[in-house]
Amino acid sequence: MTVDDTGSGTGAHPAPDAEPGRTAGPVTEASPGRTDPNGWTDAQPRMDAQARVDAPGEPDPGEDPLALRLEQLILGAERRYTPFQAARSAGVSMELASRFWRAMGFADIGQAKALTEADVLALRRLAGLVEAGLLSEAMAVQVARSTGQTTARLAEWQIDSFLEGLTEPPEPGMTRTEVTYPLIELLLPELEEFLVYVWRRQLAAATGRVVQAADDEEMVDRRLAVGFADLVGFTRLTRRMEEEELGELVEAFETTAADLVAAHGGRLIKTLGDEVLYAADDAGVAAEIALRLIETMANDETMPELRVGIAFGTVTTRMGDVFGTTVNLASRLTSIAPRDAVLVDGAFAEELVRTGDAPVSEAEAAEAAVAAEKEGEEPPAYRFALQPMWQRPVRGLGVVEPWLLARRDNES
Repeated sequence: MTVDDTGSGTGAHPAPDAEPGRTAGPVTEASPGRTDPNGWTDAQPRMDAQARVDAPGEPDPGEDPLALRLEQLILGAERRYTPFQAARSAGVSMELASRFWRAMGFADIGQAKALTEADVLALRRLAGLVEAGLLSEAMAVQVARSTGQTTARLAEWQIDSFLEGLTEPPEPGMTRTEVTYPLIELLLPELEEFLVYVWRRQLAAATGRVVQAADDEEMVDRRLAVGFADLVGFTRLTRRMEEEELGELVEAFETTAADLVAAHGGRLIKTLGDEVLYAADDAGVAAEIALRLIETMANDETMPELRVGIAFGTVTTRMGDVFGTTVNLASRLTSIAPRDAVLVDGAFAEELVRTGDAPVSEAEAAEAAVAAEKEGEEPPAYRFALQPMWQRPVRGLGVVEPWLLARRDNES
């Protein structure tokens, strides 16, 4: 949303649909160069901004008419504002408007009349949260950035994997143009409602995790189990497989991983094509997910072998992602894990022992079973087995002692 101030209207009329009594800027004549709190100067050229705004933006001569109609359908409004006019109408500085616009992931558009009433309202709402003290300016920019990044990926996926297939002409002689508009017109309200529903559900789950944190520090820096699952030999596959086949394999892997992580109580942090990153509050949950991933992929002949690395420790969370030494260690363990196997760090192994999910050693498990039998009691039911591996240096993290994780029985 970069702006060239030259020739931009800064009229003092109230913004369209603005709240009663609120104006887009100062209306008094002042000495040249005087600046109001939003950074607008009286020395800037004055024009009839309302007349300029009321006229919808003229389409670019080279622009596809269907693309313009689809944009208006999806946005629910016509182009009416340049970035300068939108910022002025929203009552925010051009600098802040540009920061919000870029944070949402949109390219600079110079002084094209390409923005709508919805863009003005969004600026006004974000700025209002800052003015009310509910968000700092930096946090408001983060909100814009995280929302933009998440929804950009969602929109790309919906077009690439969903709408593209549905807009194939159903009958000979029909063009995609004749199919796309009515299809989006039907899908748009349904997808919008579903998006809001899922977001509310996810927000409720995330809020629940935060309020259960022991203290304020734990809300940001938490002890979590972090796991990476990586397809073996993926680079070689990219050279052997057709693009469509490769895309189907990646989609199948991501779908399977996402379903397993969610079903067993973990959280999928992100997918990276041949790799997924997930987290869990409980070490036992993370271990179950890892072994389920290995077992599921091993039973699918179309899938390459898999390896998983898990670490347990303090993790910093930002914008839905996780950072820190624990995450780096999990990644390094994945790179040295055997095929179709799970490697974990010492802290993760200790946590499994502490929670009773794994014995310290098989010898101790055998002793506990004998003791329980003498007392006429049930022996401890351990879910997992841990085998210490050779200590080895790990790039950037020094020497670590990994443990091989496995099931103690044939539980499926």
